[in-house]
Parts: sequence; C-alpha cells; structure tokens
Amino acid sequence: MQPRRLPPLTAGSRSHHAAQALRDAITSGVLDPGERLLETRLATQFGTSNGPVREALAQLETEGFVVRAPYRGAVVATVSQSEIEDVLVPVRITIERFAFAAALPLLTEDDDASLARLAEDIRSAELAGDNDRVAEADLQFHELVIQRSGHHHCLQLWRVIQPRVRGYFRRDADRRSVNGAIEPTVAFQHEQLLQSLRTRDPEQVQTAVDAHIRAHL
Repeated sequence: MQPRRLPPLTAGSRSHHAAQALRDAITSGVLDPGERLLETRLATQFGTSNGPVREALAQLETEGFVVRAPYRGAVVATVSQSEIEDVLVPVRITIERFAFAAALPLLTEDDDASLARLAEDIRSAELAGDNDRVAEADLQFHELVIQRSGHHHCLQLWRVIQPRVRGYFRRDADRRSVNGAIEPTVAFQHEQLLQSLRTRDPEQVQTAVDAHIRAHL
C-alpha cells in the first residue's frame, strides 16, 4: 500500500505539529480506522526523527485517536456509534450543563455579541462547505461559554474531550453536505442555543444544552 501523503513539519515543537497533523488526518478520513501508524515511515514523511513521532502517537493515544494493538503497534482507533452515544456524549453533557449554568450570571453583552459572531461564522462556513471552519467556530462557541464559567477544571476536562468532539463532528460532515455545501443546520442549532443563553433562564439553558449536543448524534 502506498504511504499516505502527510505535510512536512514546520518550525516549533515537532511532536506538537506531528500530533496535530496526524489528528487532522484521522478526523478528516485521510487515515482510516485500523490503519497502522509506523514510527519510521511517519518520521520519514514528516522529515523528522522517530522521537517526535513517538511522542505524538502517545499524545493521540491519550486522546483516544490511537490504540496499541498486539503485533501491530499503533493503529488508528475505531470509535463505535455506541461509544459516542454512551460515553462521549454523556460526558460532554455533564461538563456543559454544569459550565453553562455557572456561566449564565457572568455572561456580558460583549459575550453575547461574540457568540452571535461565531454563530454567523458557522452559517457562512456551512454555506461555503468548509467543514474545518464550521468545526473551529463550533468549538470556539462552546469553549467561550465554558471559559466564562470560571471553573478551570471544567475547562480542562472540555479540552481533553475537545479533539474527539471535533473528530465525530468531522465524521458526520459529509452526511450533512448537499451539492458541495452543508445545510446550515449547525448554525441554526447554535442560534437557538444562543437565544436560550440570552434568556438567562437556567432551566431553559439546561434543556437547550441537552438538545443541542444530542442533535449531533
């Protein structure tokens, strides 16, 4: 099998850039579930030594993108729909229900405006068929609210699962595309979530958070 084409590493932390390049390749489908990730081959493609690649694979293993298989070494992890529904989504709901409730009395008009701009970014990116920009603005929207909660452990936990959230978002991106563009459903969902946040009603926000996260299943 021909080796997959991966970008050369740029200046800075080589292990960080290797991890980012591999993460992007996995979430975009360039690297398939079950595919072997050979350190030497990857190091050659990246133009670096084995050390940064080894560190990158270890990082991706902690994020759930890579697993160690007997006699095969590191391989791209296979994530089942049941794992997403029964593990990732409940964890995300727990984090965001808590953080959004804590953030409600602390959100300002400037925060509302920032969230509105992110929702608009999502809409324009969807219409342009730009999955990466949709995912980035989507994650920024949620992280802004979680940051405003003031709970650093909550933010830390969010950042642990955030790469996997991006991964399942990208997995489903093609399913939402129509004639090369993406239906603006994600933008509409964020506009609804923002509308609930503006009410500053804790019960309404809790209901909206649950519905919003489960809408991606």
